[in-house]
Amino acid sequence: MTVNTTFFPPSTALSCSLVLLALLCAPLSASEADNLDTLSLTGFTADSPDFGWYVQNDNVMGGRSEGGFAIASEELIFSGNTNTNGGGFSSIRTQPLELDLSAYTGIRVKVKADGRRYTWGIQTDALWRGRRINYWADFDTLADQTMVIDIPFVNFLPQFRGFKLDGPELDTGQIAEFSLYQYDKTDGPFALRLISVEAYR
Repeated sequence: MTVNTTFFPPSTALSCSLVLLALLCAPLSASEADNLDTLSLTGFTADSPDFGWYVQNDNVMGGRSEGGFAIASEELIFSGNTNTNGGGFSSIRTQPLELDLSAYTGIRVKVKADGRRYTWGIQTDALWRGRRINYWADFDTLADQTMVIDIPFVNFLPQFRGFKLDGPELDTGQIAEFSLYQYDKTDGPFALRLISVEAYR
């Protein structure tokens, strides 16, 4: 079974009614999701673009987490073990990209995972104190369920080494890198199968 889910930013309007909130946060139906205009960015078939994924775990900052990936059966399998006695994260990242997604609304990932929360990351040419910053958006998974998850660009918040920044806003016309993190501040094994990545509008 495939589950279609959309993650919306939290509302700041205190007067928003519970009914309206429920409508905003409701998952897209399969038919609604299928009607969205999408752009295939990468998959793991023979004719799909190769983003040159590589591993970066928290050992770069003295952590003890382990993680890696393998590509098999037209899926990227990201797995390992997180240890919060240190950095507490494992990640995979693409080689440098040059993507203009300014005409799109967000990123859609198709995954089958373990019920843990994951983070999709985007990097542009934006700097903070002379260093590249990242834009992160979390998404939840259901154990052993294939899910199509839409992550709006407005959900991506700027941060540097895990610390949230006030800005700048994400420039979707200058996307230079994607990343996928297991960083839910929980110890233990993890496994996520990434099937495809698309932009949607």
